[in-house]
Amino acid sequence: MFVRITYFVHGTTTDNEKHIATGWNPGELSVRGKKQSLELKKLIKGKTFDVVFCSDLKRAVDSTKLTFGRSVPIIQDKKLRECNYGKLNGTDSKKVYSMKSKCINKKFPAGESYNDVEKRMRSFLKGLLKNYNGKKIAIVGHQAPQLALDVIVKGKNWSQAMTEDWREKGNWKPGWTYILKAENI
Repeated sequence: MFVRITYFVHGTTTDNEKHIATGWNPGELSVRGKKQSLELKKLIKGKTFDVVFCSDLKRAVDSTKLTFGRSVPIIQDKKLRECNYGKLNGTDSKKVYSMKSKCINKKFPAGESYNDVEKRMRSFLKGLLKNYNGKKIAIVGHQAPQLALDVIVKGKNWSQAMTEDWREKGNWKPGWTYILKAENI
């Protein structure tokens, strides 16, 4: 059993540009983010997917529609949401990111922990294996679910996933590939 996952991040938001950690707020793609989503469509031309899953948060839904249009079935799933920063949703991203390592096990105030995100992702991934065995899946989501994939599929611990995150090094690319197998979850 396996599922081939290509993970894409949503385009830049107006919050990103203002250094605001959006969390579970809907978020709005900026002009740059809309352009990125349309450019991604060109960058992945020729790649095929059986289905695209995306977070139900507006910024991910909008990116998904701009990139994939009606070319493939799109399914929104709240399990793919960003980490819930609780009282810190919509606040200064420096404050939120300074708490990241403390919130691997401990919840953000009135929010969730990164381990909570991992549990959500494990549940989502079990459903993928059950219903999409052997398929090519695209996911459009956020930072925390992608880091959870690094933990679950690539065997990293959370500290390692955070330290090696492409965002820390500016190593964006048009999709990250993960091969999900039953032994991962």
